[in-house]
Amino acid sequence: MQNNFTIYNSLSRQKEIFKPLNPPFAGIYVCGPTVYSNAHLGHARPAITFDLLYRYLLHLGYKVRYVRNITDVGHLENDADEGEDKIEKTARLEHLEPMEVVQNYMNTFHRNMDQLNTLKPSIEPRASGHIIEQQEFIKLLFEKGYAYEVNGSVYFDVLKYNQSFKYGKLSGRVLEELQSNTRELEGQEEKRNSFDFALWKKASPGHLMKWPSPWSEGYPGWHLECSTMSIKYLGEVFDIHGGGMDLQFPHHECEIAQSTGALGHESVRYWMHNNMITINGQKMARSLGNFITLDQLFNGDHPMLEQAYSPMTVRFFILQAHYRSTVDFSNEALQAAEKGLQRLFKGLETLEKLKPSGISTVDINDLRKKCYDAIDDDLNSPVLLSYLFEGVKYINQVNDGTEKLNAEDMDSLKNLFHTFVFDILGLNAGSESGRDEKLTGELMDIIISLRQDARVKKDFATSDKIRDELKKAGVILKDRKDGVEWEKE
Repeated sequence: MQNNFTIYNSLSRQKEIFKPLNPPFAGIYVCGPTVYSNAHLGHARPAITFDLLYRYLLHLGYKVRYVRNITDVGHLENDADEGEDKIEKTARLEHLEPMEVVQNYMNTFHRNMDQLNTLKPSIEPRASGHIIEQQEFIKLLFEKGYAYEVNGSVYFDVLKYNQSFKYGKLSGRVLEELQSNTRELEGQEEKRNSFDFALWKKASPGHLMKWPSPWSEGYPGWHLECSTMSIKYLGEVFDIHGGGMDLQFPHHECEIAQSTGALGHESVRYWMHNNMITINGQKMARSLGNFITLDQLFNGDHPMLEQAYSPMTVRFFILQAHYRSTVDFSNEALQAAEKGLQRLFKGLETLEKLKPSGISTVDINDLRKKCYDAIDDDLNSPVLLSYLFEGVKYINQVNDGTEKLNAEDMDSLKNLFHTFVFDILGLNAGSESGRDEKLTGELMDIIISLRQDARVKKDFATSDKIRDELKKAGVILKDRKDGVEWEKE
């Protein structure tokens, strides 16, 4: 088990060597989706980021409990504890029961996650299944003096909390600035301060998702669920809490306040946040109307798309950038990712066909070390990919006869690619290919066979025409001693 794996801790704002609380066990909690709509490209970013982390910790030998929650109640339309519940709003518009909406979009989300080849979490708790635990958590906050009730709703007293602990340490928000800059919003007059946040909301007449409580018939606040479920399944102190950068404030900041207020100490040792996917420099989000669902990406059915993109192309596209940097959507970028992925898989195909020599002229151990150094450096997937493409270059050079690999090094290189491409990066050549790619391969075999027949008959005009027309279509033929290979430009 390696001990030099570093991650960037959003709380300390620096890279730290990952040292789990109770090795060989490691606990991860990631904020999952609010299931009121189909998953879009922006949802793929945290899913793939923390799948990469999960995969690598498993590879290092840790026994990982990966908890990813499902928000199915309490997430209102704005962060000021006002507006309609997002799931209830969808239920009203689609004439469905709220839990029917949840189930429908959970099914789609899980299907999309399978398509992206993300590993299933160890536990996937739902907020609505932990109402009692959330109520007990609120009672604990009352005992500690950080909760107050107004008209059946319960709020967290941020000012009082800040007297003993520092509110804003994760996001860098200063409470004094929040006091001066936060305007009063309609419906917030019952709060002591506008920046206090809801722990429990009294349900309005006609509200569908509501439960009895000591304070009112109502529902839990959005922030409360994650504190409650993370502590329930990972303990009062656990290793890693993750999510999108847009959750740092107010969601994760409120989580820290709730958990610290209830326990008297922080519960999370490392905070990790992935950056956003943008379109023309603006965050991709349903609320902004600039989103593309994953189903639309996979079938090409969106006016912004020039073509369909396979799930593995999307995964590769996201892995090409470091998780803490933004990724800007464009067809050009996705098409470049598609070509890069094809080049990587083509290298793997060539590797399987190579025949070893008696000697090696390529240092596979050095390549392996560079790959580990990259992923150990805060999951630096783009640098890792650059080294894997360095390996593809070696493979092509061995195939061309300009470099040599003995049997031991060839097995080592195969193991290296299998480990990093499939096990850690989670790229799946089989799912990338699919029926369309299989059909393409079969058609290419037929075309190459026709060209070979023409060459045998010395009909070089037809042979050259086939080669030239394929080149115009972006397919390159390579005549080799043992047959013909083809690749996309």
